[in-house]
Amino acid sequence: MQTVYDVAVVGGGPCGATAAEQLARAGHRVALIDPGNRIKPCGGAIPSRALADFRIPEELLVARARGARVIAPSGAAVEMRIGEIGFVGMVDRATFDPFLRQRAGQAGADCLLARLVDMSETPDGLLSLSVQPVNGETSQETRALRARLVIGADGANSAVRRLMFPASQKPPYVFAYHEIVETPAHLASGQAGTGALAGQGTGQGKGQIADAGQDFRADRCDVIYDGRISPDFYGWVFPHGSQISVGCGSAVKGHDLRRATADLRERAGLAGERTLRREGAPLPLKPMRRWDNGRNVLLAGDAAGTVAPSSGEGIYYAMLCGQLSADAVAACLLSRDGRALREARRRFMKDHGRVFLILGLMQAIWYRSDSLREKFVSLCADPDVQRLTWESYLNKRLVRRDPLAHVRVFFKDLARLFGRPARQP
Repeated sequence: MQTVYDVAVVGGGPCGATAAEQLARAGHRVALIDPGNRIKPCGGAIPSRALADFRIPEELLVARARGARVIAPSGAAVEMRIGEIGFVGMVDRATFDPFLRQRAGQAGADCLLARLVDMSETPDGLLSLSVQPVNGETSQETRALRARLVIGADGANSAVRRLMFPASQKPPYVFAYHEIVETPAHLASGQAGTGALAGQGTGQGKGQIADAGQDFRADRCDVIYDGRISPDFYGWVFPHGSQISVGCGSAVKGHDLRRATADLRERAGLAGERTLRREGAPLPLKPMRRWDNGRNVLLAGDAAGTVAPSSGEGIYYAMLCGQLSADAVAACLLSRDGRALREARRRFMKDHGRVFLILGLMQAIWYRSDSLREKFVSLCADPDVQRLTWESYLNKRLVRRDPLAHVRVFFKDLARLFGRPARQP
């Protein structure tokens, strides 16, 4: 007799693996379906609080960034050091995702190395999934699975969304591309780099704009706002211990992401280093208005559009979506009421909707031209901006304990936007 799963989770990235593990630990019969051969372009950054929130072992961190450097089209750079309040953990998706899937399997989920081919509802109210097992590079004959509920956590090009939702329901996205490069020996050992992302001189320190930035450092994320690299998003050079992620994203058709990444590598002094892998994929930048079909299917993570605008941050939000989706599915299984699936989106937007709105406005305002990007980088030199940025990123909520700081930033923001000296409120 064919097994009927309580839940089939399609997609074994941070979102799907988290959902599958939580549901399996709660005693539900879970199938986790993932082909195991796809790694999306990702800077790999997670806030330090994620280690506790999602029980991430510290040994999975390949690096710890203690700050960021933002670089303007002119080459002017601003150092944004975090201080003592936390750090940005860096993970390598090639090892991070398999660890999460293995943990789900240890919790009791059936981990199937397969890809979803088709999906439909059956007369008895169940979902029938046709999956194609994958064995290395060889695909085998399809097999059928049956499940009461399905979580679609299979990325921006979600097959679950394509098969079970109207074609019009998909989030806007940018295309992202990166190259994983072997870290040069002198950088891996902590010595100064030889690149020139922001010029040839020395930065002036925290809270100031440098006429020319320092070389790439293994404890700092470089974020490049330059229309030649991305006309509507940004480029990055992120430390990954023995590796470095170099990439960029854009929604502008025809923009050559590979060429832009090659330019970034040359600026950073990494053009001649060995390329370990290349990856490209769309990144959604706005949560969908609805994540469920009201009966038995729930989208989550990238499939639901939960990658932060402006920053492109996705791992933390994906794992949170996994938790919230598992809660909603468990409630649906208990109540047999499909309306319970709505709770995943409601809870996510209640806690993070305002942050996503503000980040979306930031991207729409400041990423439009190089002159605005130049002003945006200069704004990042402000101590209030830096403190609120890091506290919000690390705590995953807007900082409310200092409302006057928000007012000061608002007026400084307007002053930069219109090119006038800032007036203190």
